[in-house]
Formats: sequence, structure tokens, C-alpha cells
Amino acid sequence: MNETWSIAKHETLSEHGLVACQNWLAAEAGARVLSAGGNAVDAAITTALVLSVVEPWLSGIGGGGFMLRADGSSGVVDVLDFNVVSPGALDPDDYPLVEGKDGDWFEWPSVQGDSNLIGYGSICVPGAVAGFAEALARFGTISWADAIAPAIEHARRGLQVDWYAALALAIDGHNLAQFKGAADLFLRDGRAPRVPEGGRSLFLPMTAKAATLERLASEGARDFYEGRTADLLVADLARGGSVLSKSDLASYTPKWRQPAVGDYRGRRVHTVPGLSGGPTLLAALADLESLPSDADPLSGATALAFARALRRASEYRLKHIGHAAGESCTSHISVVDAQGTMVSLTNTLLSRFGSKVVVPELGFALNNGLMWFDPRPGHPNSIAPGRQPLANMCPIIATRDGLPELALGAAGGRQIVPAITQILSYVTAFGMTLEQALFSPRIDASGTTIRVNRAAGADVAAAVAAAFDVQVIDDALYPVNFAVPSAVMRHDGVNVGMVHPRNPWAAVREASV
Repeated sequence: MNETWSIAKHETLSEHGLVACQNWLAAEAGARVLSAGGNAVDAAITTALVLSVVEPWLSGIGGGGFMLRADGSSGVVDVLDFNVVSPGALDPDDYPLVEGKDGDWFEWPSVQGDSNLIGYGSICVPGAVAGFAEALARFGTISWADAIAPAIEHARRGLQVDWYAALALAIDGHNLAQFKGAADLFLRDGRAPRVPEGGRSLFLPMTAKAATLERLASEGARDFYEGRTADLLVADLARGGSVLSKSDLASYTPKWRQPAVGDYRGRRVHTVPGLSGGPTLLAALADLESLPSDADPLSGATALAFARALRRASEYRLKHIGHAAGESCTSHISVVDAQGTMVSLTNTLLSRFGSKVVVPELGFALNNGLMWFDPRPGHPNSIAPGRQPLANMCPIIATRDGLPELALGAAGGRQIVPAITQILSYVTAFGMTLEQALFSPRIDASGTTIRVNRAAGADVAAAVAAAFDVQVIDDALYPVNFAVPSAVMRHDGVNVGMVHPRNPWAAVREASV
């Protein structure tokens, strides 16, 4: 007998503020900030800090990211870049390539011992704490201590091992087991813990993480870069062979940038300039401007147009800008407040659990930012000291008639730009609701083979296969194949929020006032 499972999430409509992200606990924390009178930036930073505790495999204070903020009254969009930076004493010669593997546009050769992917040698300077604090200092209304308080509360309780957390721990258990700090924090007897039966709850203690957050709350965010937290971090990393220094931390500052902007379907699409997925997204959108609005958005012809535009944009990126390594584990947050101000924030550790390194006295996972550099010398984005890598992250805010209309972003490494391109097109070119757009099947044009959602129409794979190699796959919970988007919109004073329908804990939460 065949059984059909139907998974449903629905968009949320409200005149109040909304927080959309990949974990309901974090979304609730952000919504409570809105309910208490906080603005979109207050809510986004609070949400991001809670995500670092309740989903420590995806993002956190050991990583970095980007934030866009669009003012609900003026429509002005600001971009904050707080991505990771390689250590100043980094030596590219310490990452020799495995002989006989030259790599190509899409796949790099391996580094001996995978030292750019895992362990102490893969760690870059984290930017999240500095970025969060800077966002609050410029646009927030609550204090840094107030923003971090909900994360402290969750850390004191510990990480609940439900079935989804158990899956995340099991997926990377063999890698976590290689590093004592990570194994002690996340594993039991070297293995991922099992979910208790009989309705009992299991919480992994996060005592060190709680103490770190408490110290940051009382001493300020710069403690991470110049105080006791920095001392503990550098001392442990040095013992593990990292060259990340106190001067690397002390000199780190997030940067406000002017957004990269493109026109698309009567909207102004604002994204992160430079070393992000933003320029590639805008190039693909420019190519798609000629798509007929009366076309079937889910037809094979439209899918082929998406594939061609994304491939052309990706080819330019790979040849002239470089590229960031494939899949990564990331968190995205979209927020709109009652005044219409929007935030689109993406934060990442890169790989699941990042480098897999946890400083025992600090209790959080550190990024593996070296993964985003090309290990081949002499190429765009090659490994180098004191540099920011090219990222896949691509948060956007689209404005219409000068005011913010849509905040959108996703997790999923190279899958992010194709997902954002299609969802934005579904909404702006074809008039779909957010719910329809996020439920509609997408293609993934981020690799040499175009991946087609098995739920797509019968003509989609055939049409795309006329020009590209095609693989038909499921939009599954794991592995992620078509990114994990979160979005908010605003029309005529009414806010709308929607999250990835197949992510179990993704949620939109509404301010109560």
C-alpha cells in the first residue's frame, strides 16, 4: 500500500510585526522583542543570538554574515558586512593540494588532510558578535544585554535533544568525535545522543556557552575581541595549531556598505555587494527581465530560462570573481516590524558545526571560513592572509515605490542564489503569494548538473535536459537540495511571513501588539 504524506505550512498575515526563521524558539524570542516595542533590528539580533544556542550546528557567535536593513519610512537600505576574515599570519603553503586533482570551475581539488575544511587550520576570525553589536548600536532601541538575555536563558536550560537535533548531531558525529571540546559538548561516549523514549526530555548542558554569553552581556561585545573571551579563544586555538591571533581579533570591525542594486519587475532589489552571492543574483535577474509575465511560472520553458540565466551568471562569477565551496549550513532571518522597517540577515558557520572545534571554556562552535577560499594559488579568491572569502550568502530586500516590500534570504550554500532568484520571480513576475512561491518546485542550477525537483511538472526535466545535464531529485529534509528560504512581505500596511514548508522547526511568529 502506498502512503502519501502532505506537509503544510501556511503564510502568516498580520498588521503587527513578524519574524521568520528556521527555528520557532528563536522566532518567538524575536517576536517578544517586537511585542515589547522593539524594532526590526532589535528583533533580528535577538533572534540570531537565540539561534546560536538552539541550532548551534547552523550558525552562531563563532561565525559571520551579512545584514540588510530597509527603513519603513524613507526606504533607505543599509548593508552591514560582518563576514569572517582569514588570520593575518596565514600561510597558503600550509594548505598543499592533493596531487593529481586539478579541479575545475565547480569543484576544487582537495587539500591534504582537509585542513581547509575541518579543524584548527580552517578557522577564520568570527564577525557575528561585532556585527550584531554594531547593528544594535546604529539602529537598535534595546541594549546589547537585553538582546542577548533570551540566548542566555536558552543556554542555561541547555540544548534539547529532540528528533531533529538528534539527526543533526548524528550526521556529523564522526567529525565532532575528532575534537574533544566538541565531543564533550555534543556527544555521549563518542556518539550522538538518542532521543529519550516515554515522553522524557534530554538537554545537553551548555554551561560554558551560558557563561560566555553572560560575560559578553556584562562586559560588552568587544570582550569577544579584546577581553577575557578573546584570551581564552586565542590560547586554545594556539594549542591546536591555529595562527589566529589577538591582533586579528582586536582589529576586526564590521563594515557598513552601500547595497548593490538592480531593477526587476518594477522593484529595486537591494543586496550585498562584492564578496557575496549578490552580484550573481542581480546578473541573473537582469537576464530574466524579458520573461513574459503571462508565461506559466512552473513550465519547462520557464525552468529552462531560469537555468540559462543562472548558469550564465554563475559562469561569470566562477571565471572572474571566484566561487565559494559547495554546501554550507546557514541561518536566515527575515523581519518586518509594525512600521514597515525590514531586516534580512544571514549568519553562518559555513559547514555543519563549522570547523568542529569548540573551545571547552567558551562552549560554542567555530567557523571553517577557509572552506570558502580557493585552495589553488593564483586564482580569484585564492587562500590568502587577512582576507575575506567569497560567500554564497545572499540576503535581499526589494523595495517598491520607494518603500520596503520584501525581505528574503535562504540557507543552503550554492543553492541560495538559484532559490532567491526563483522565489523573487514567482512573487514579482508571476504574482504568486509568498505561500505559493515557497511551496512551488524549483530547480537548482548551482552545479554542473541542473537538479530538478521531482514534484515539478512532467515537462520541466525534459525541457531543461535539452540544454543541460539533469538530475531529478526530491526536496527532502536532508540533504537540503533546494535551499531553506525565509521571507516577509508588506502590502498596504499588512505584513506577510512564510518559511520553508519542509523544515520542521521553521516558523513565523507574530508580535502580540
